[in-house]
Amino acid sequence: MKIVEREFFYQPTLELAKDLLGKYIVHEHSSGLLIGKIVETEAYMGADDKAAHSFGNRRTKRTEVMFGEPGLIYTYQMHTHTLINVVAAPVDTPNAILIRAVEPIEGLEQMQEFRKNQPMKQWTNGPGKLTKALGITMEYYGKHWTEKPLYLAEGEKVTSVSIGPRIGIENSGDAVHYPYRFWETDNPFVSKMR
Repeated sequence: MKIVEREFFYQPTLELAKDLLGKYIVHEHSSGLLIGKIVETEAYMGADDKAAHSFGNRRTKRTEVMFGEPGLIYTYQMHTHTLINVVAAPVDTPNAILIRAVEPIEGLEQMQEFRKNQPMKQWTNGPGKLTKALGITMEYYGKHWTEKPLYLAEGEKVTSVSIGPRIGIENSGDAVHYPYRFWETDNPFVSKMR
């Protein structure tokens, strides 16, 4: 699979969030090759976005990577889940794009094992689920999405994209309504709707 070029990440955050749809997350895991097609993303627009971890340019050990170059990996823990993001926008503009859902493509037996024999539709239809299914851990914090063993690969162009508000950010004022969530229309692996 052809790894995306670094230049791919140098585009406006909302455009990048849409263009990530159809790309492949490839993890050369110790148990074998695990691949998922990105079918849902959410953009977080940094300092001015109350839903972003970096709102108000908040700079902490956790958010530090968001101030780096586009294409870095931002992982963080929520409860028992690892969530994974693409750092977006120029250096010192702390935007990020959460990968919310992927469609399982390769390594299905291993994904099933990682997801404790859940039904296939439940393996990767949420940000914490997909990292478990793909064997992604916090160790990738600060790495780049163009570097093995975890990288983004060229995929197929998604022609039907739906746009709506983000999920699970109820305590973020007006930001709860921003249309920063993008998904492949009618893909069965998109996370549940509101």
